[in-house]
Amino acid sequence: MRPQDSSHLASLHAASAIYGCWERVRYGVATGRAEHMERVEYAFLPIRKLADMLRRGEATPVDLVEYFVKRLETIGRRLNAVVTIDRDGALREAHFALEELRAGRDRGPLHGIPYGVKDLVATVGTPTSWGAGPLRDQQFDEDATIVKRLRDAGAILVSKLALVELAGGFYNQPNASFTGPGINPWNVDAWSGGSSSGSGSAVGAGCVPFAIGSDTLGSIITPSSYCGIAGLRPSYGRISRHGAMALSWTLDKLGPMCLTADDCGLVLEAIAGPDIGDPTTLPSSFRHTPSPPPALGFRLGVVREGLEAAQPEVRRNFEASLSVLSEFGALEDIELPDLPYIQTGQIIIAAEAAAALESLIDNGVIAHLTALEDRLGIFAGTQIPAIDYLRAMRVRRSIRTQINSLFRRYDGIVSPTSLQVASPLTVSFDEYRGKARWSQLSAACSLSGIPAVTVPNGFGERELPTGLQIIGSTETERTILAVAHAYQQRTSWHVMHPND
Repeated sequence: MRPQDSSHLASLHAASAIYGCWERVRYGVATGRAEHMERVEYAFLPIRKLADMLRRGEATPVDLVEYFVKRLETIGRRLNAVVTIDRDGALREAHFALEELRAGRDRGPLHGIPYGVKDLVATVGTPTSWGAGPLRDQQFDEDATIVKRLRDAGAILVSKLALVELAGGFYNQPNASFTGPGINPWNVDAWSGGSSSGSGSAVGAGCVPFAIGSDTLGSIITPSSYCGIAGLRPSYGRISRHGAMALSWTLDKLGPMCLTADDCGLVLEAIAGPDIGDPTTLPSSFRHTPSPPPALGFRLGVVREGLEAAQPEVRRNFEASLSVLSEFGALEDIELPDLPYIQTGQIIIAAEAAAALESLIDNGVIAHLTALEDRLGIFAGTQIPAIDYLRAMRVRRSIRTQINSLFRRYDGIVSPTSLQVASPLTVSFDEYRGKARWSQLSAACSLSGIPAVTVPNGFGERELPTGLQIIGSTETERTILAVAHAYQQRTSWHVMHPND
């Protein structure tokens, strides 16, 4: 149910009308077929639609929890996306949300909306495994700040979602979690991406309306692209990490994974802001104001780094995306400064991970991880001399300065999110992508602490999604979300979803 040639915009828009009608019938927004009139389907409806249904009395928070728990128990578990499901706790919160809404207390668009969180975020009453088998019963006595803020916004936590063990600092193949490899909802022989594998699969398969992932060097952006959803890596410090597992203190970020860029903005508004529990948080809050559809006058830099090595469909879909972006912005090709982005990121992550996870080395947990490279790789970080780490941090300052200088001329920078679609479950990353695990651009942006959003922009090899990435300077999430929102208003990729 998608256009066969994503390079032709006319075909894209025609398919959008046909596919959009089919999806509305299938998921109950329209009622053109009798077999879909018995009960409403909530999967793949954006947050604003679900919120409107709750306020019109067309659904209740209890309905949503029961519905998404069922999908998590069936589809989610088949995709290895689920660690735990808290049905009883979620139903208690759903009944409370229902009472509040009926009494006229409206906490905002997330009130009554179920969600899932990557299982490296602490939650009271359910284990927080960090994706590691030896820690599957690990408990914390305080909720992470991000969980508290979502509860304050009325969102309902239904599931802890799978991840690559210990947030994926050293792994080299999909099977690196005690829950099994993350399976892509578009093709069960493909990976869902890491390290936020369960969050990507769960949202991509319609098992939760949104999820929280974490990103050190691509762990929100990559699975979002692979699973055909929107994902936002926020500015460093935009969202409190208090209560979340640390892999790399100076690189880690939490962020939303959703169906649309607009959804990402709604979630970001609820979770952003300063927190005394995390001294690295930025002092400002965030207010989501989606831009209207008319031409917006953006000026965008286009990075084609590595595009000659990309899969043909990735190149074709990116060029088609640029045609759409040119409708509301000026485009100009740019090049990244020639700096050792990947090498710098590797040294910083390895050294900081070895320090952050030192207790797991000492107590023997590392020896019992699923992936052999995870058991061995962390020890390499313990051997990095302090002088090498300090040199990497000095180079990083230069990287940040030069990358930020690019934004003096541009509102954002655009590129393919990944040069390949999701890899097969049966091969290592070295086999599939070559020795470069990360792109230069991904490493440059992560080291600079700047935000990026990815949205689906077509399909490639093996009928798998491809993504368009829009990058901004620090604290410009509103701008890049506006660009992504405008793109999604002109295209139909975000309303295309996999069959169950």
